[in-house]
Amino acid sequence: MTYTEKLRSRIAATGSSLCVGLDVRANNADEARAFILEVIAQTAPYAAAFKPNAAYFEALGWQGVKLLEELRGMIPSDIPLVLDVKRGDIGETQRYYAKACFDVIGADCVTLNPFMGRDTLEPFLEYTDKGVYLLAVTSNQGAQDIEMQKVGDRQVFELVCDMLQGVPEGGLVVGLTNASGDILSRIPDVPLLIPGLGAQGGDVAALRDSQRQAPLLINVSRGILYAEPERSLADKAKAWAEQCRLRV
Repeated sequence: MTYTEKLRSRIAATGSSLCVGLDVRANNADEARAFILEVIAQTAPYAAAFKPNAAYFEALGWQGVKLLEELRGMIPSDIPLVLDVKRGDIGETQRYYAKACFDVIGADCVTLNPFMGRDTLEPFLEYTDKGVYLLAVTSNQGAQDIEMQKVGDRQVFELVCDMLQGVPEGGLVVGLTNASGDILSRIPDVPLLIPGLGAQGGDVAALRDSQRQAPLLINVSRGILYAEPERSLADKAKAWAEQCRLRV
């Protein structure tokens, strides 16, 4: 089963495009492991995918990296694991990044930084059943600095979109805070990973109006893990999943 098939199946099972971000702030790996197990147990019924951000694990040293390797075994096998690493390098280095992401950690999909060129994607594309999301229009203010600048009569993010030609398991990262109807109209109907809902203040209305058919993943991290601590993780995940019901 390819990544896209697995994602479509999971979205159909949950009725939602909610991606639960595992951006766990912990003092040590044991604390992080205990919290992650609780997050998975409570939110899995509502999750179309889980997205660990590698930085939060790497910051805990080798024990955190070991925990990152353990995640695939902690998450139900039918739920995709999207590894947020934003890798972007050349040649053999990128090949080893791909090996780490797919062979060692067991991710179903990764985020990639495409700004060093199309050839940097090739080692990841050799894993034909795995997915990749290229940074296109991110949710931060700095998206204006490069991604939305013009090269000729096109914007840089449109050049990134061109890199997905001939990539059946390819998608784009499009931040909800910058996902205006004008931008979405210039992005092909490919899978999108969409940060920016919740703490960053994004609104899903633009997505509901876009009539896109490719599967969408809308990420919520802090809004589930740390907001409103008086509410259960399950209750928060259920509420966000309702907001992320785009075609039901």
